[in-house]
Amino acid sequence: MAGDGFLQPTLVNADGIHLRYNEEVILDGVTLTVHQKQRIGLVGRNGAGKSTFLKIISGELKPDDGQLNFRKELIVGNLPQEFHLDESASIQENILKGACHVTALIEEFEKLSGDSDRHEILERRIAALDGWNLENRIETALTHLGLSNSERRVGNLSGGEQRRVALCRAFVSNPDLLILDEPTNHLDQESIEWMTEFLLQFQGAFLLVTHDRWFLDRVTSDIVELSRGRFYSYKGNYTDYLIAAAQRQEMENTLDKKRRSFIRRELDWVRRGPKARTTKSKSRLDRFYEAADQQAPEPVLDMELIIPPPSKFSSRVLDLIQISKSIEGQSLVSNLDFRFEAGMRIGIVGRSGAGKTTLLKMMLGELIPDQGSVRAGTLTRFNYIDQTRLLLNPEHTLYEEVGGESEFVIYGNGKIPLRSYLKRFQFGSDRIDMKVKYLSGGEKSRLLLAKILKDGGNFLLFDEPTNDLDLQTLRILEEALIHFSKGCVVVVSHDRYFLNRVCTGMLVFEENGSLTYSEGDYEYYLEKKSGNAKLLSAVQKKKKTGSSERKRTEGAPRTRKLTWNEQKELEGIEERILEAEANEQQLEEQFSLPDFHQRYGTEIPRLTLGLEQAKKKTVGLYARWEELEKLRIDTASES
Repeated sequence: MAGDGFLQPTLVNADGIHLRYNEEVILDGVTLTVHQKQRIGLVGRNGAGKSTFLKIISGELKPDDGQLNFRKELIVGNLPQEFHLDESASIQENILKGACHVTALIEEFEKLSGDSDRHEILERRIAALDGWNLENRIETALTHLGLSNSERRVGNLSGGEQRRVALCRAFVSNPDLLILDEPTNHLDQESIEWMTEFLLQFQGAFLLVTHDRWFLDRVTSDIVELSRGRFYSYKGNYTDYLIAAAQRQEMENTLDKKRRSFIRRELDWVRRGPKARTTKSKSRLDRFYEAADQQAPEPVLDMELIIPPPSKFSSRVLDLIQISKSIEGQSLVSNLDFRFEAGMRIGIVGRSGAGKTTLLKMMLGELIPDQGSVRAGTLTRFNYIDQTRLLLNPEHTLYEEVGGESEFVIYGNGKIPLRSYLKRFQFGSDRIDMKVKYLSGGEKSRLLLAKILKDGGNFLLFDEPTNDLDLQTLRILEEALIHFSKGCVVVVSHDRYFLNRVCTGMLVFEENGSLTYSEGDYEYYLEKKSGNAKLLSAVQKKKKTGSSERKRTEGAPRTRKLTWNEQKELEGIEERILEAEANEQQLEEQFSLPDFHQRYGTEIPRLTLGLEQAKKKTVGLYARWEELEKLRIDTASES
């Protein structure tokens, strides 16, 4: 539950839900109760049936068996993966359809005479639904989701913009229950953070499927895992789930070892087949067959590298030399000067439309910068996984689609069988010969990765690679990129968890249109940005209190004035503080490496001394800043 300390009223109860596609069991008698204010994240592998279950809850799909019971007059807001909008209508009109029950009440209320008996009833009902504030809520949601001009026709919007309209339509109805299937897809960081805060304040319940682990960790109170057609429920957020699921897997493996040991012991007795079957031996035989019929726990596949090793670079990898680019009068990139080197894993973030994909295309040579130049090394080989991806032939098998005419994949200096390569992407033997059209959306995304990455390359560019990939595939992709240490990786992504695990540096499109480079992952960039803002705030606060400081010093002995050299030192000290803090942070991260002692055994005394000196330098700079700032105030008070 949401931590309320007592059982909340039930909104939905799904009891014994069965669903089968041909011979494959998708839902095997699953049961789930959603209570008021409950925040449930539904997780599981691609193709496990997560989206299918959401369709059943929302009424889009009927199960083969089982019962669904809903609270009376339950209001449901729904964002499916495949949504439908009226393309001939405006953004505003489409969103209002999500709140048609509210607008219907308002219309009825406005037509009533003031002395009508229904007047007060309707007024209370509209107020409970926050109906009087509907237009303001729509405007707020549109602003934070990056949708300007609500009168635009939906048919003229991009796919990502249409998805944001559908998301807004689900939110504004102020529902009792929200059903969200991959709500963070095609959203930038700021939009995701707004949606996170919205859901944390949301008074209803929600059931969501998402690959965004940072988002899942922040908003959920319960995790339900769908595995082999069954539900496993866990209290807490995604991190709590990972710990509990690992414990469950370990327990299941222990029990399975005991089961297999029992089968081995009994097998010889069964094979001897005693002629006289007593009641006792019949019972023993029943126990054997019962143990033999039990399924082994679903194996957790090992993390394997799925990217062919990169070839060597020349002395130059890729240089961006003072490049600028404007499109339709809007400046997207301005005077960017950046040098890529082997081993870099750079994340690119920014608001939708900021120019992230434009930057990638200039790096690839598909777009020419208005100013400056892009220079790639002679041995640099790009491999680009873009937002639109490649088209898959639905009538091909997975083997035919990835392999074409070849039965092998070039892997470094050798080659591996195509079937082995596909298994690294978690496609079992039973699915490799299956036609593409029978795959789930997430499995198709995984197949596309396999198809594109088999071509190798030493400079990989990913444009939103995490969309539609399940959590296990994401972890494997992360491990592969982390171990791609001799190549170069650039990732455009809104997935905060992914960026934090993979990236060694960030290129950030700031609000003013400039690009900022920051060493470290995305979380470190945010911390540094926050620290910069706090330092600036402290300086401004000091300046504002200057008059009160002057009053306190009236009548006190005259102090010396700030010299010209000290004035110059003060002007540059903020930047020096930030550099010192960054250096200290970098050294601390080095000490926190899992293999620190193994890698730096003989250098530990030197590194320890270096960290102590870095900390002293930061403290000293802050003390010097306070000293100079005091002198500045004293100088100003006497002038």
